[in-house]
Amino acid sequence: MTRASLDKQPHEVAAMFDDVAARYDLTNDVLSLGQTRLWRRAVARAVDARPGERVLDLAAGTGTSSQPFAAAGAYTVPCDFSTGMLAEGRKRHPWMPFTAGDATRLPFRDGAFDAVTISFGLRNVHDTDEALREMHRVTAPGGRVVICEFSHPVWAPFRTVYTEYLMRALPPVARAVSSSPDAYVYLAESIRAWPDQPALARRLQQAGWAKVAWRNLTGGVVALHRGVRD
Repeated sequence: MTRASLDKQPHEVAAMFDDVAARYDLTNDVLSLGQTRLWRRAVARAVDARPGERVLDLAAGTGTSSQPFAAAGAYTVPCDFSTGMLAEGRKRHPWMPFTAGDATRLPFRDGAFDAVTISFGLRNVHDTDEALREMHRVTAPGGRVVICEFSHPVWAPFRTVYTEYLMRALPPVARAVSSSPDAYVYLAESIRAWPDQPALARRLQQAGWAKVAWRNLTGGVVALHRGVRD
């Protein structure tokens, strides 16, 4: 079994996602109690992809997160650095232009996309700030970024219950449904270590993004951050 460490070495994280690729979407649906579908719909509304636009979906995994943008008529590029995820995605959606890429060194020209989005992947990038700068670089002036990521519940009693679920309930559930349960222990730990909503907003601003805002989903279990490139 592969379990990435919290220093987020790229080869460790990639290997971890290679191991869980086949059952990743199913496992996420179970562990989130079905909330992932609601979160994906919220991302699709925030990105607001339109016909003819170019959308980059980072940490796209098997391409599930990319489908709404393509369905809206946008030219959508699913990008991931896990070869296992990319292989699974190509099997499911052979018509999509799956692209291997590291979020800190994106293989795209400056200003190539009208929108860049990443769902539940920024937390696993080795250098978060460099990834935010790269996303800014490949976004055209006037373009937008949407980041969907696990965050910090805003109501203290619920936050306590949620933390207990992550560290106690999630690992045994993952053992029952995942092909690599150790990976989900790392994921729980990485969620706990992730900055809160205002801290991530500041990092977006420091990377050059303007009009940064966020809204909480499911009481802050997930936060949707947005910004615009001037």
